[in-house]
Amino acid sequence: MSNLYDIPVQTITGEGTSLADYRGKVLLIVNVASQCGLTPQYDALEKLYSRFKGSGLVVCGFPANDFGAQEPGSNQEIFKFCTGTFAVDFPMFSKIPVTGPDTHPLYQTLIAAQPKATGPTRETFRERLNGFLHGKHNGATTNPEPGILWNFEKFLVDRNGNVVARFSPEVTPDDPSVVAAIESALNY
Repeated sequence: MSNLYDIPVQTITGEGTSLADYRGKVLLIVNVASQCGLTPQYDALEKLYSRFKGSGLVVCGFPANDFGAQEPGSNQEIFKFCTGTFAVDFPMFSKIPVTGPDTHPLYQTLIAAQPKATGPTRETFRERLNGFLHGKHNGATTNPEPGILWNFEKFLVDRNGNVVARFSPEVTPDDPSVVAAIESALNY
């Protein structure tokens, strides 16, 4: 399995980088989208980042257009939307694929490290999504496990670069289980 810190990524403004700049920090890596019913989670992600960034948390947003074409914009449009609508201050990265044969190596590594997401209603959420997709997208269905279910799936990475938790999209960033996992990773 690849070291998360060595995988090349790009900032949302197109500069080549990696997550090595965040070595020693706790990361919450989220595949995000601007036109999703879960898009209001940007607000909770920003509040979480503001609350814990002084203790070493970094929220990393990775836009993806893999689900219902809910992130169709350019990186510039996405950045403008995130900063203008939700005052996002956490690091945003260039749009990447998180499903299918072209899944970005970062997400291949995250999924391999944490193949199962937790969430109290994950199967109910999957059923609702399958109904939505079947009605709007000619019988399409959600990805089978261990694939990313939808926008706003969250991976928690500890200070040593280990993926320690994965949360289903419907689990909001301010959910007590997410906050407790972050606090544990921050050694509160």
